[in-house]
Amino acid sequence: MATHRIEARQPHGEARPAARVTDPGRLQSVLEDAAHVRGRAAALVAPTTEAQVAEVLRTSAAVLPIGAQSSLTGGATPFDSVVLSTARLNAVLDIGPATVRVQAGVTLAALDAALARVGRYYPPAPTFSGAFVGGTVATNAAGAATFKYGTTRDWVTALTVVLATGDVLDLERGAVHAHPGGYFDIALARGVVRVPVPRYQVPRVPKVSAGYFAAPGMDLIDIFIGAEGTLGVVTEVTLRILPTRPNWCLAFVPFADARRGVAFVRTLRDAARETWRTGDPAGVDVAAIEHMDARCLALAREDHLDVKTGVTWPDGTALALLVTLELPPSLTPDRAFDQIGSARDEAAPETALGRFCRLLDEAGALEDTQIALPGDRARAAQLLALREEVPASVNQRVGRAKQEVDVRIEKTAADMIVPFDRLDDLLALYDAEFARLGLDAAVWGHISDGNLHPNVLPRTFADVEAGKAAILGLGRAVVQMGGSPLAEHGVGRNLVKQQLLEELYGSGGVKEMRAVKRALDPEWKLAPGVLFSRA
Repeated sequence: MATHRIEARQPHGEARPAARVTDPGRLQSVLEDAAHVRGRAAALVAPTTEAQVAEVLRTSAAVLPIGAQSSLTGGATPFDSVVLSTARLNAVLDIGPATVRVQAGVTLAALDAALARVGRYYPPAPTFSGAFVGGTVATNAAGAATFKYGTTRDWVTALTVVLATGDVLDLERGAVHAHPGGYFDIALARGVVRVPVPRYQVPRVPKVSAGYFAAPGMDLIDIFIGAEGTLGVVTEVTLRILPTRPNWCLAFVPFADARRGVAFVRTLRDAARETWRTGDPAGVDVAAIEHMDARCLALAREDHLDVKTGVTWPDGTALALLVTLELPPSLTPDRAFDQIGSARDEAAPETALGRFCRLLDEAGALEDTQIALPGDRARAAQLLALREEVPASVNQRVGRAKQEVDVRIEKTAADMIVPFDRLDDLLALYDAEFARLGLDAAVWGHISDGNLHPNVLPRTFADVEAGKAAILGLGRAVVQMGGSPLAEHGVGRNLVKQQLLEELYGSGGVKEMRAVKRALDPEWKLAPGVLFSRA
């Protein structure tokens, strides 16, 4: 029976303190995350037990929990904190028919390999397979397959969390819900702490990584998912899994007209939802749709990525899609090839791949589409590589400008989501705003979710300043559209994203988040400066 109260326990495991590394040379490896902002660390500790995690928290003034440091927001960059790495908490503890229990330091690649050995699958993983499971929980990570499978939050069934006080919570979904008065009671060794539930409304879009989750009657587990390590250190995670691994193919689909490309996305979304509703084995079952705009494709050509990957597209392509299509498990590559070949044959049997190809044909895109058949891992890797190399191309240009033009130049990008029926409005707004400011920008993202990543390619520091102003303005517009200007990357230490957090929930909403933080971490030890300042 659910209650609003939970009893913490004392930590388990070896209590002897973990070694603290203070040598400046050895600390270099943890001084920045993927945002490439250089920080400072007081020490590095890599515990192997709950008790060692608790000891670090009890004896340190400031602690930054880190995983793979793949954060794009500076959230895993230390500033005079003790860096608590979860890298040695890396055991896959149990794989059942419907769930898997792992320590926080298990990478997504290791998780997938362990599940693959028994034929099971964890679908909502973000793109970077080196990310730690604990880090994906900390940011409520999402990715390409959110359209079908949701975000990390939807798959977490249990967490073990070490609080700043050293107390440990064993959280099971469904066990602890907020009191109708809007609070939780947590019994710690020092007494009962009352944790308020913020009153703001989280946007109703597929992805939100914008501070603390809040809802009337919410589950206590959800306040820690997406909290970016500011409320506790996650040491164990239990996740739902699929009993079988999907059989899928990838399709690279270029369009000369961006509007027709977006219309095709809408067609595929509708077809997939109908398939899920009816369970039709010959239905079109789309798990994800990625996209790249014309500027992305121009960058790819400049860097010879078409030659490197073997992926081609016609001159004048305005939008390219990368579609993940799930297919019946029994479908072999030979049969898949035959189904593609018979797509225009009205007498051919109805199949999922055949229907997909007919939709391509109706959209005028079949001739230019390239498909990696089920099991063709080499071709699938080439299609995926093109999509993944585009962000790398942008980052390389930003890095060169920083070295050659102005050291103040930095990555200037956004991570925004709107309800899909407002996607055309958002794309038009991006085009108009960047053109008005004379900014060079590339846009890619998870278009099946309405989640877009506009990236400015700054030529001067003035472009960076103009880009930040544009992102703030676009963020305000996204909020007005019912979306979130913070979809999947989190907030971290990025000042623009922290301002967007306030644009989303108002100064009162951020104040309510601080009240949650003070209740669980009264000394402000955990990840200080992440999400918001103490003041």
